[in-house]
Amino acid sequence: MDRTHRQITKIAREAASYVRTSMALQGVGSGEADMLHLIRKRPGISPGEVASTLYMDKAAITRRVANLVAKGFLRKEADSADRRRSHLYATERCEAVKDTKTALEASFYEWLTSTLDEDELEVFSSTLDKLYQRSKEESRQGFPHLAREV
Repeated sequence: MDRTHRQITKIAREAASYVRTSMALQGVGSGEADMLHLIRKRPGISPGEVASTLYMDKAAITRRVANLVAKGFLRKEADSADRRRSHLYATERCEAVKDTKTALEASFYEWLTSTLDEDELEVFSSTLDKLYQRSKEESRQGFPHLAREV
């Protein structure tokens, strides 16, 4: 039985809902935020690589790229060796959105934990750090302890 009752997931969903709502006011949709994050992390990535990384249809990526370029979040450059291929780059506006998203997440979690006293907050933070470190290590190894045969 799941002793956490998936509360971590449920809290993360509420935080994501708050961030999505706030980001929409800045002109960034939820699917666009994931794409912007990827392009910021991998400057020069091609639309095809974005599609395969995000498991999305190339046509959908093409539409989304055009929309984000029009909004000023992305810059698209043709490949000098192959004019049919292009590369995507985040603009300053995109970087500002990243900072806004981080600030929104921080404010949500600050608000959420504001009812905890210092001792509770210390124990909670320490426990979260321990869980995060364990999950990150498992992820880096390709989830060997969680892998299942299909």
